[in-house]
Amino acid sequence: MALPESTNRVGQTADMAIDVAQVRADTPAADSLTFLDNAGSALSPAIVTSTVIDYLEREQRVGGYAAAEEEAERLAQVPASAGQLVGVEADQIALMPSATAAWLRAFASVPLESGDRILTTRAEYASNVLPMLQSARRVGATVEFIPDGPDGSVDPAALGEMLDARVKVVAITHAASQNGVTADATEIGRVLRAADSNAWYLLDACQSLGQMPVDLTEIGADFVSATGRKFLRGPRGTGFLAVSPRVLAEIEPVPIDMFGTTWDGNLDYTVGPTAARFQSMETSFAGVLGLGAAIDYALAAGIDAIRERLVMLSTHLREALAEIDGVRVHDRGAQQSAIVVFSCPGSDSWEKVRELRRNGVIVTAITEPTNPRDVATYNSVCVLRASPHYYNTESDLSALTTALSR
Repeated sequence: MALPESTNRVGQTADMAIDVAQVRADTPAADSLTFLDNAGSALSPAIVTSTVIDYLEREQRVGGYAAAEEEAERLAQVPASAGQLVGVEADQIALMPSATAAWLRAFASVPLESGDRILTTRAEYASNVLPMLQSARRVGATVEFIPDGPDGSVDPAALGEMLDARVKVVAITHAASQNGVTADATEIGRVLRAADSNAWYLLDACQSLGQMPVDLTEIGADFVSATGRKFLRGPRGTGFLAVSPRVLAEIEPVPIDMFGTTWDGNLDYTVGPTAARFQSMETSFAGVLGLGAAIDYALAAGIDAIRERLVMLSTHLREALAEIDGVRVHDRGAQQSAIVVFSCPGSDSWEKVRELRRNGVIVTAITEPTNPRDVATYNSVCVLRASPHYYNTESDLSALTTALSR
């Protein structure tokens, strides 16, 4: 991304509006495709793709081990970039193959006992709720939903009233997948601190990281799980887990792996001092370098600048959709993400997705398995999700609304 030299370094943000023309030039399909599925798997900048391909070609020439050794310095920089993104040190970052793997490793590592309580939100993604329910059944814990506030997002005050010594985990999805609701993650952290709660705070930033600021320390979370493929615009099969100093002092991962743990050769082992203890030995180093390139690209653009543009685009899209006969926008919350969910005339969500795809407009479907409770309230068999990113233009939004109007 062509930014002034003074702003094109990791750890700094651009003090200017995003150069949309340059960003689109860095995104080869931007001019030929109306791509509005960045909450699914975003279009990567060219530098991300070339980084992955160059490394794979090097592996082909010299082998995986030699290629990794050659790129050791760049590989070591990726946790530093991820830490810069979420406000922690590099040794608080564990690289992961996905946000799901990161979330599961974090949740599975919290020791649950009979009588423990797990608190979560009504907007939670099914892939998170299911492991909570399974773990609760195994040990005799309970899963409870924190009520929503008047605006439809999780109510931090209601959380405060639910807290007691038995609450072991508070698991929050920052930006919901099936609507535009955004949880007030910072206020939730404040409530936990004010109550002097010992609960482990697990924040799923899968959909928020890359489109809005996420600072683990400011939020007060113990774990932040993230993916590369969504708003960070990284490769599929990448992600990371950020952890608090409290986690490093008290939590042993389940399961452990030789990457971050040392076996003494007999019947003992030593867990390493950094978040690497949560990693696995084997990973795609091509993907890791691609993730690093994507994070550096986002940092150079400036997360605040990205957020400002996405608020403008998503607000414009919601307003335009609301003017189309037969279309209903389902997003709620005082603060909304760039995820726009709406129902429209049609007999099947996926058939409508394919119809739009034939017209060069890429969105995705929202179906019941994501969150049965939320999707049931939409009262429609055709529910779609559009998620613009900062390389999109108002012409892209018009392409979607025009196709829907037809």
